[in-house]
Amino acid sequence: GEFIEKIKPLAVIDAILAKKNIGTNKNMAPITIALGPGFNAGVDVDIVIETMRGHNLGRLIFEGYAKENTGIPGEIGGYSKEIVIYSECEGSIKNLKSIGDIIKKGEVLATINEKEVLAPIDGLLRGLIKDGTNVHLGQKIGAIHPRLKAGQKYTTISDKARNIGGGVLEAI
Repeated sequence: GEFIEKIKPLAVIDAILAKKNIGTNKNMAPITIALGPGFNAGVDVDIVIETMRGHNLGRLIFEGYAKENTGIPGEIGGYSKEIVIYSECEGSIKNLKSIGDIIKKGEVLATINEKEVLAPIDGLLRGLIKDGTNVHLGQKIGAIHPRLKAGQKYTTISDKARNIGGGVLEAI
């Protein structure tokens, strides 16, 4: 909020994906956009972008809400719940891997108070909570993209990212 007031941007995009509004409002900029559930388009922000996979992914919502968070990740490459990594205890996380690393099932990604956090599937580490963060039991701490094949490299963004990014561009 403090930096937004200083730089006075044309648009503010809330891409935190917190599944709820944690302070974004229409007074922050001439154009305010929020991604995903928890925002009321026309009230909290000008436009909400749908982030749930399916026919409406990336759609602009000018009135009302995006679909509610189901708590279950969309299926990618035959995996769903396995994509997301949750803390099995509370404490301070020490990351041993970085976003973008290719990982194997069972590989140690991090430790939380010396307890190992293991990769549930093979893939590309596409998300990992900030090193040193204090986490609680059951907190989402990371995500794995399972589509990677042996020897393959990621050179493009995902279909979901492309649709959501296109929605943001259209909104502006």
